[in-house]
Amino acid sequence: MGFFLWGFLTDFFTYETTKSVVVKSWSVGIINRIVQLLIITYFVGWVFIHEKAYQSSDTNIESSVMTKVKGFGYLQNQNQNENYQNRVMDVADYVSPPQGSGVFCIITKLIVTENQFQGRCTEVSTHSSTCFSQCFLPLVSYTPGVITGACLKNSNESHGMCEMEGWCPFHLCPCHVSVCISHSEPMDVNNFTIFIKNSIRFPLFNVTRGNFPPTMTAEQIKKCIYHPENDPLCPIFRVGDVLHHTGQNITELLSRGGEIGINIQWECNLDLNIENCIPKYSFTRLDAPFAKNAVSKGYNFRFAKYFKTENGTEFRTLHKAFAIRFDVMVTGKAGKFNTIPTMINLVAAFTSIGLGAVLCDIILLNFLKGAEQYKAKKFEEVFSFRLASIWNRVKEDDVVAISIRSKGL
Repeated sequence: MGFFLWGFLTDFFTYETTKSVVVKSWSVGIINRIVQLLIITYFVGWVFIHEKAYQSSDTNIESSVMTKVKGFGYLQNQNQNENYQNRVMDVADYVSPPQGSGVFCIITKLIVTENQFQGRCTEVSTHSSTCFSQCFLPLVSYTPGVITGACLKNSNESHGMCEMEGWCPFHLCPCHVSVCISHSEPMDVNNFTIFIKNSIRFPLFNVTRGNFPPTMTAEQIKKCIYHPENDPLCPIFRVGDVLHHTGQNITELLSRGGEIGINIQWECNLDLNIENCIPKYSFTRLDAPFAKNAVSKGYNFRFAKYFKTENGTEFRTLHKAFAIRFDVMVTGKAGKFNTIPTMINLVAAFTSIGLGAVLCDIILLNFLKGAEQYKAKKFEEVFSFRLASIWNRVKEDDVVAISIRSKGL
């Protein structure tokens, strides 16, 4: 035990110093230079030029988005309902919410249930609403009203329908269209346009920018349509073009609805002219993972319009809207030269060049002939008693030299 402890102490209290050994080998020399060249290429090409590691960056972008939709479309009704047959829909009819924020919906299809009054009625004939004596909440997965518990049936039938309290008649799905339903065909929205006004600010550098040039006139904006190559700075987007860029089935998207993302990306190099800080647009379908699901496909929501009869009784018209939801997302990064990150990455680059020497040492010590000879040249152990003898020899040589000079020899 004492032997091992002594060996540990002697190994711990040691000092290592570098020793230069010149190895004249073509193969090792070529490997060393290739590794150094690769490291230098990586830092110059990727770290400094591509990633711009010499800059300080700001990703805490402050953004404001305002949108405006324009266009007219026909709502074609399947049931020949006079109120909805070939109705012309404008922005107030098919855009929700109307505030013009970064998230908005364009309604493409409507299922309308008219003249709903508060009362009690039965749900449509489905397996979940069928009853024999009484109705209980756990028996029904979804109900359009509050279950009263009563089971309404004819005297000559063994089963009936659950009675519910709410807005009657209840909303029906398209497969159970009746006289109270107006089921529309998908409205063609391809020629509708979306105007996007986006302003951003990088607080670290106090730089503000807009998504279209300040020199652009009102006439130019009215005539332009965004194109990624011909007109990349136009702030007006054709809905059909946006849907086309997502690569999805447009017909199914108009029928069932969906979620589309419009991404505005700002990549600004502030070492160059500020006019080069311009946005780049990209488009994607956000609900693509659910497109092949059997349930919860597309996007829809409900809203109602309320009225009163002459005697003051309230009734409503319920709308189930299938819509395309647009999310305008803004991301960005700005960079500017800074001494501190430049020095840090330069030190990292010079330090990494030493990896070539490490690799060459591994090759020399383990894989080439003459490895033992290289080890003997590279590593040398000097013990304390040897250091003392060398020091004493140096002192004796100094004494001899002094005595010779004193004698005038």
